Amino acid sequence: MMKRILGIILLVLCVVPLHQVLAAGDPNDMAGSKDPDLFSRMPGFYIYNYQELDFNRYDFPVSPGKTKAMEGRQYHVDYYANEGIKLPSGLQVTRNYMNAAKAIGGTTVYEFEDGGIYYVTLKVVKNNAEVWALVQGASNGMYQVNIIEKQLMNQDVVANAESLAGSIEETGKAAVYGIYFDTGKAEIKPESEPAISEIVKLLKTNEKLKLYVVGHTDNVGGFDSNIKLSQARSAAVVTALVNKHGIAAVRLTPFGAGPAAPVASNKSEEGRAKNRRVDLVAQ
Repeated sequence: MMKRILGIILLVLCVVPLHQVLAAGDPNDMAGSKDPDLFSRMPGFYIYNYQELDFNRYDFPVSPGKTKAMEGRQYHVDYYANEGIKLPSGLQVTRNYMNAAKAIGGTTVYEFEDGGIYYVTLKVVKNNAEVWALVQGASNGMYQVNIIEKQLMNQDVVANAESLAGSIEETGKAAVYGIYFDTGKAEIKPESEPAISEIVKLLKTNEKLKLYVVGHTDNVGGFDSNIKLSQARSAAVVTALVNKHGIAAVRLTPFGAGPAAPVASNKSEEGRAKNRRVDLVAQ
């Protein structure tokens, strides 16, 4: 049944806009179309059909005979090969997308071949969005990408200064969530201010308190790069506390632990989200 449905989808070339994988735009692109932000395209291909919907639902294959319904902003792109190029195989198309997703911390959920058409379901969590993509590649000069971009919930409720103080008193440290950075970046996002404000209250309530501000990451990416990133993020938090809120720099020491001290398994996005945190450790 899935074979028939997906085969019809590919032949009819439905519509839903999305993100790119390997090359830039093309003069033959459909008017108003674009590659999705997450991926570029295969070289020598142009956008034949494109659609973007603010909210929709799509069923992604996740295992033999099973799908997972995802809701959010939907993109659909149909790519056709320009005349004269050497056509890639369907497997080559899907493997290119798999490698592109892996390079930015994404995972391959499921891949399979059905009737000469290759399919791969991909998942990428980036910039507070959970992105699912289904790439369908054939060897006949066309392929299709369907994407659902699901915005993840912001941590609007953060631990207050009193609970942070209690945790430090009891265990010597307190985990702070709600401090946000773009993927691979160390600039604090504006929506982090509620969490930062509670740290300020904590420090102003107890003026003798000195803290190690310890940045943590998940295990996506290289160890050395995560250590460097976590150090830069912890330093950014200290800079914000000192420059914006008047906390004495001598009371704060930044430190980057990278992925070395997880509090949950990195095998799931939920676990990785818990590991991306800032710890306040009493000196």
